[in-house]
Amino acid sequence: MRSRLTNSRKTECGAKQFLAGLVVRAAPFALLIGCRFVCSGTAFAQTVDKEPEPAAILELGGAGSWNLKGGGSSFGADVAAEITPIENWLELEAGVTPLFTRHSAEWDTDLLFKKPWTLSKKAEFMIGVGPEWVHTRKYGMTMNSAAVETVLDFMFWPSGKHRFGWYLEPGYDYNFGSGHGQSLGITGGLLIAIP
Repeated sequence: MRSRLTNSRKTECGAKQFLAGLVVRAAPFALLIGCRFVCSGTAFAQTVDKEPEPAAILELGGAGSWNLKGGGSSFGADVAAEITPIENWLELEAGVTPLFTRHSAEWDTDLLFKKPWTLSKKAEFMIGVGPEWVHTRKYGMTMNSAAVETVLDFMFWPSGKHRFGWYLEPGYDYNFGSGHGQSLGITGGLLIAIP
């Protein structure tokens, strides 16, 4: 019986020595493979944009509006700033558009909520709607009214870097003031990314 015990201990010690030697020999390879996976973790993660998204986009351009009820047209400038609070879902645009005719001036101030779609690296499309405050001065009389505006926004970036581009934004306004004016308008101009 004693010899069986001695043989099993020898076998047991041999197995332990074999496993210890295997661990010692395999440890550098396991460490190397582990480091490879840890250090190259970005290879399995999402790609990281090399350039961060701009904090805001400034729109500078011209505007035209055509009254659907009384005819007539007015022209002016357009200044707006756009931010993206929820990537690929929501963009907010706040802007001011002064429009002028021979005997009147109209200042439209709006806040648009837009849903963006990226068509390519160089083109984006958005649909937006929002409230508008309209301040009109016509023949010496001043009126203020609320309105709603809907727009289609096309943005084009000549390079994929989104630093400078241009936009075209057709829209429709419905004024809740006296006369319930309706108009079609278009704005267009330069896009400037603000880092």
